[in-house]
Amino acid sequence: MSAPERIPARRVSDRDLLALGELHVEGQIREASNAVLLCTVAHEGREATCVYKPVRGERPLWDFPDGTLAQREVAAYEVSEALGWGLVPPTVLREGPYGEGMVQLWIDGPDEEDEAGSEGRELLALVDREEPEEGWKAIGFAEVGEGRTALLVHRDDPRLRRLSVLDAVINNGDRKGGHLLVDAEGHLYGIDHGVTFNAEDKLRTLLWGWAGEPLTEEATVALEGLRAALGEGEPLAARLGELITPVELDAVRERVAGLLKTGRHREPGGDWPAIPWPPV
Repeated sequence: MSAPERIPARRVSDRDLLALGELHVEGQIREASNAVLLCTVAHEGREATCVYKPVRGERPLWDFPDGTLAQREVAAYEVSEALGWGLVPPTVLREGPYGEGMVQLWIDGPDEEDEAGSEGRELLALVDREEPEEGWKAIGFAEVGEGRTALLVHRDDPRLRRLSVLDAVINNGDRKGGHLLVDAEGHLYGIDHGVTFNAEDKLRTLLWGWAGEPLTEEATVALEGLRAALGEGEPLAARLGELITPVELDAVRERVAGLLKTGRHREPGGDWPAIPWPPV
């Protein structure tokens, strides 16, 4: 009698691992403005490092409803996935040791000598020039002390360009340099999306280098797909309806429609500061 065929074990998906796994708090990331806990999560033989941001550790903000930042982080992940660019690490909303909160997969950076590490460190720069060099985009001039200024620039990088589109859609009020991560394979991620999805225009970002330029064909196709996914009765619209308010969901639809109508990247405007402070 022949031995039974071995069936390969199913690999636990990132979402299932984060949503169903057992969380163990390892420590706290002290420099964060809200409570951010470094954890391990384990489920069905798979284990990973993650961050856990409990709602009870959120600092109240005057322009966002209390206790909603975790939901906004998850909503940013859902929109990123709908665009098809994977710009936000896998993120879920779940119960944890300190109550409901956002749990996000930890992104390991490359070793210092890896090529991807070099790319990650060179996404932003301050240069003593009036105009950016080839391959860079100007953000604006910044004071560097003793009455001197330098030009703040970012890479003319398709990964950053996609992220600038995502930020325009989710109305990101805090895209700083420290919120950009590059993993060992060179994949770019954006993190810290708590102050997003406000119905009022609050876009603050370092990624203004393409302001006013035509959207790429790739971005237009992705935005058309997102517009369809935001239609009434669609799964994405229903999911976002659980995470943000109806007014905020309508504002997402309006921002997507606006980008497609103009066919161009957002430009700074209004009374809201265009660049977050500190920028890094």
